[in-house]
Amino acid sequence: MSASISRVSRRWLASRPAHIRTMATKGPGSPRPAPTSSSYSTQPPNSKILTFARYSPWSKSFPGTWRTRALLQSAFYAVGIVLATNYVDSVWFPPETGYASPREIKVAIEKLKQAFPEEGRVSTDPVILTEHGSSENSYHPASPHAVVVQALSTEDVVKIVKIASECRMPMVVYSGATSLEGHYSGVSPGSICIDMSGMNNILEIHEADSDLICQAGIQWEDINQTLKDKGIPLFFPLDPGPGATIGGMIGTGCSGTNAVRYGTAKAEWFLNLTVVLPNGEVIKTRRRARKSSAGFDTTKLFIGAEGTLGIVTEATLRLAPLLPTKVAMAQFKNVEQAVNAVQDILNSPYGPHIQCVELLDDKMMEAINVAGVTTKPLPVCDTLFFKLQGDEPAIKLTAKTVQTIVKKHGSDRFEFASTDQEAEDLWQNRKYALTSTMGAHPGSRCWTTDVCVPVSKLPELVYETKKDLAAAGLRSTIVGHVGDGNFHALILFENDGELPKVNDAVHRLVHRALDLDGTCTGEHGVGIGKKQYLAEELGEGTVELMRSIKKAVDPMNLLNPGKLYPDKN
Repeated sequence: MSASISRVSRRWLASRPAHIRTMATKGPGSPRPAPTSSSYSTQPPNSKILTFARYSPWSKSFPGTWRTRALLQSAFYAVGIVLATNYVDSVWFPPETGYASPREIKVAIEKLKQAFPEEGRVSTDPVILTEHGSSENSYHPASPHAVVVQALSTEDVVKIVKIASECRMPMVVYSGATSLEGHYSGVSPGSICIDMSGMNNILEIHEADSDLICQAGIQWEDINQTLKDKGIPLFFPLDPGPGATIGGMIGTGCSGTNAVRYGTAKAEWFLNLTVVLPNGEVIKTRRRARKSSAGFDTTKLFIGAEGTLGIVTEATLRLAPLLPTKVAMAQFKNVEQAVNAVQDILNSPYGPHIQCVELLDDKMMEAINVAGVTTKPLPVCDTLFFKLQGDEPAIKLTAKTVQTIVKKHGSDRFEFASTDQEAEDLWQNRKYALTSTMGAHPGSRCWTTDVCVPVSKLPELVYETKKDLAAAGLRSTIVGHVGDGNFHALILFENDGELPKVNDAVHRLVHRALDLDGTCTGEHGVGIGKKQYLAEELGEGTVELMRSIKKAVDPMNLLNPGKLYPDKN
């Protein structure tokens, strides 16, 4: 029996590690040999995992208290939820845009509601979101915003910008809603629309300095009406479409009918801007002095930037003396005669007394007669409308000079308004051009676009465009600021099925203007509709410089993304 026990003992010792065998044969006082990798080679490969499992908060053998167990389990679940949420967000919202996820958009909206608790300041009403993200006058891609916030001050805009920056939400400014190129359409999957229509106050008027300070949401007509009501003989001469606001006029670099005499927004009519940058910092671009040679002209940096570099909240406007005006009209057999006459008139000694020179083509004159918005019908032919300014002797001499020149260029009808009422009646033919176009074709829709070319090239552009539109079977009218080569085509269509044909016609018109060394837009701006032409017009180097400035000022691309800058692909 002892032999059997001995054999069992030897087998058991043979299966033990070396230091146990040594202790069994030489006694417990013997030195323990250093372990080697082979010493543990016989352990099961999952022994470490089993040992760790003993200390798991889910293990029955967990040595800690129940509070410690609960805390560790909660932490594990929290980390798991965060990782799973981030994964889902990365799938729904690809990392290349870097914008807020749907969950983060909801967080941003809640923060906005806390920042602006007053009723109506923050809206997520689907109707309002759609109205603020699209326009009946624009046929470019549009998307509703995620939220609309009413801003009433520069401080309000700063709050909104900081929340948007923290939550990585794009921002789009809205005010007059007169844009035609998709400037204020929403950004997918969700953008903050900053509605600045409530920032419509004149803050200071400096009559002695011929300037004023106003908020960006005020309309230019309201400025001039306020000056008139106060008996101040000054006015702001930039006159784009009715309803345009100062902020939008700055963003698009607008002009209007007065451009032939007073220039555009890129002249010195904006002396100073208050701008909220994408990081929430507020800057003023310069002082109120009439001129300055100190540093960069940062005011111009934001004019024409279409809200992609900063949000303009206030502006200092230069005003012009309000001069008496009269209206005259001359009619021609073709556009070439009319344009040649205008060039001679502007180059004459009385050219500075010409405030406006507007061209209405024969189709527009026909629409005016059919729509019945004028006091009396006029002959259907290419027509020029002049607005003359100055004192009475100057206006009379200017009118006589204009009559002589237009007659030399083939005009067979010249009409001069001798009274203010006659001038108002005559000018309303130009004033109601768009209304007349729509009224003459009930049920039609209208795509309005503009281009600009050197003045001498305008007759060729108008002639080729009218021929092209007729060949495409599209009805249209044309009105232009002929004194600076800018004209608008109002193209009519009946339904969405005709939109591709209209879009193709606009595309050909733009390339026709570029081929004549012109521009894809004289005053409407680029937005979504014209950005595809920017590289061809300005060159890749210039466009890349624009992108570099945008990236430096707005590295997260939060301000009005998708507008102005051409897509790289």
